[in-house]
Amino acid sequence: MDKKTEEFYDRLKVELDMSNTWPAEYLFKFIVPTENDNVVRVELAFDCMGAVIKTTKSKTGKFTSISVDVTMKNSQEIVDKYLEVSTIEGIISL
Repeated sequence: MDKKTEEFYDRLKVELDMSNTWPAEYLFKFIVPTENDNVVRVELAFDCMGAVIKTTKSKTGKFTSISVDVTMKNSQEIVDKYLEVSTIEGIISL
């Protein structure tokens, strides 16, 4: 992971710890190209976690937005999830 990315996640972790009492509900939002198995890969990343997942295709159908509402144990678990899904080609975390 490059230094800029590492600094971003360090800041995110601090902000999450200041604004939450753990465990806490967290809303992940992603946009992925609809092609291949991108949507399924995001859904599988949250499998067996009791997540509520909503997907919406763009008007053209080229992209799908994914909202994942899930209880997370701590800020590190959130960072780890972002890192896990960052390997999906074309994913954008919001």
